[in-house]
Amino acid sequence: MSESEQRMIEILRILSVQEKPTGSKYIADELKEKGYNLGERAVRYHMKILDEKGLTEKMGYSGRVITNLGREKLEKGLIYDQVDFIYSKFEEMMYLTDFNYITQEGNVVVNTSTIYNENSINIIKSIVESGLSVSPYINLNRPSDGEEINATTICGSTIDGILLNEGIPSQLQYGGLLKIEDSQPITFTELISYKKTSITPLDAFTTKGSTSILDVVSSGEGLIPANFRLIPGIGRQKTIKLMEKLDKIGIGGIIGISDEGKDILGMNVPDGMVGIAVVGGITPFCAVKEDGEEIDIKIAEEINDFKTLSPITSTIKYRLKPVTHDIQPKIPFLLSKSWNLIQQVDFDIEKKSGNIISNVSYVKKDDLEKALDIMEETYNNDPKYINPYFKLVNHPDDDEKIGIATICSLSIDGLLINNGIISNPKYGGLLELSEIPIFIDLISYNGSTLNPHKIFLSKNMTNITQNNPKKILASFKEIPNISRDYAVYFLDKLSKLGFSIYKIGKPRELAFNAKANNYNFGVVAGSGLNSIGAIKEKGIDIEVKAIETLIPFEKMDKL
Repeated sequence: MSESEQRMIEILRILSVQEKPTGSKYIADELKEKGYNLGERAVRYHMKILDEKGLTEKMGYSGRVITNLGREKLEKGLIYDQVDFIYSKFEEMMYLTDFNYITQEGNVVVNTSTIYNENSINIIKSIVESGLSVSPYINLNRPSDGEEINATTICGSTIDGILLNEGIPSQLQYGGLLKIEDSQPITFTELISYKKTSITPLDAFTTKGSTSILDVVSSGEGLIPANFRLIPGIGRQKTIKLMEKLDKIGIGGIIGISDEGKDILGMNVPDGMVGIAVVGGITPFCAVKEDGEEIDIKIAEEINDFKTLSPITSTIKYRLKPVTHDIQPKIPFLLSKSWNLIQQVDFDIEKKSGNIISNVSYVKKDDLEKALDIMEETYNNDPKYINPYFKLVNHPDDDEKIGIATICSLSIDGLLINNGIISNPKYGGLLELSEIPIFIDLISYNGSTLNPHKIFLSKNMTNITQNNPKKILASFKEIPNISRDYAVYFLDKLSKLGFSIYKIGKPRELAFNAKANNYNFGVVAGSGLNSIGAIKEKGIDIEVKAIETLIPFEKMDKL
């Protein structure tokens, strides 16, 4: 994003908080406070452009107002703020929670979903009865004008808000999947940090196939959504007593509380702190999706008065056993798992040979020809954004399937590092190819155990094969400014070779709206999973894998 575009985003931000038309003088003064030294004349020039784009509207001599389109643009245009926004939103929800457990009055944080039949209600009820929910208190609203049912459940963040009201600061850390064996909570298997994503962590696990809640209820084995937070160790006993009181009135979902400074469920607990795992408030909704029912899940969307909710059942039989404090292996995050592969990249740009990192995804052999045709068509339609290299590999244990290996963008980091240039993979993102390409979602490689691109594909968030607008997978890297010239040399060579290099930013410049730290510049590169995503969009069953192995570049084919 150019400096001019940044200024226009800032103008939209200023207008978005004004309740009346605003003039250029006020905007110029506000911009100066933000470090943009623009006079009124320059502001009017930028405002005229915003008017032409339909992002602002002139209201006579009174000034301008932001339009709905402008607000939409602003929301997307501040994606680098939204990476921190999710955590801030939950902090706001905690603050607004004023539920009094003694009088059972006040506001609680809720998740809302739209369901469409009685079977979905029965599933929700069965999950609540099993104890795999925060509370049996639910609101089922049936609008008279349709068959849909708006279901509201209490979110686990309500507990954080109640703790805060009792003077116990709760720090929400991760949302993820918790493994259950023989009804015993064992360890988290997947995690996403609340502080390093633009999407709510548990939202990444709402796709069918991610959880196995119904199996946990029926056999005691499976994966359930859960959150993890930390509190100061001095508040442990007070928290335990408070949780006992809350449980008696129907607010619970506590899976385990650690001893002070003791790890729990594979999670690191720092000295002086206590870890608390709570079942995800969306667990009943995920079970509905597991059963194949249609459902639209929204997470921690609003604050509701507790009086609007009522118990869906009075019978709750807890299925989970207490957590033991057996030491479990710590959960490695994606980037820590990837560094060893990155270091083994020895691709020689001049000789066009050496190892690169590849993704390997699997299709049925009967679908291979059609899959390759889709990859070729996608590349021919958009060679600027699609990497053309691939290799067919055998499936390790299924003769009916074959693997399609594509180049992972972490190969670029490996090549630069191998040539003495520090390159840090920072985010995997969803890039919208609008008039000015912008990231509309970002997930940190260092705050997730899952590849962000795999998450976006599983949630069908891409639009690689169509234009309305096109949404593709891309990554964002940080490189020190001091090495920019040398890095650009290699990046240009890679681009000419067919690697997807979308943007080489300048110092202090937003690269497609992603922000590099000070003294660094950003690089936006395409994902090797874009062609795999195109196959998925065309309805072919494909098992998507990411960052799988090393493959010699010279042995790859080209579309």
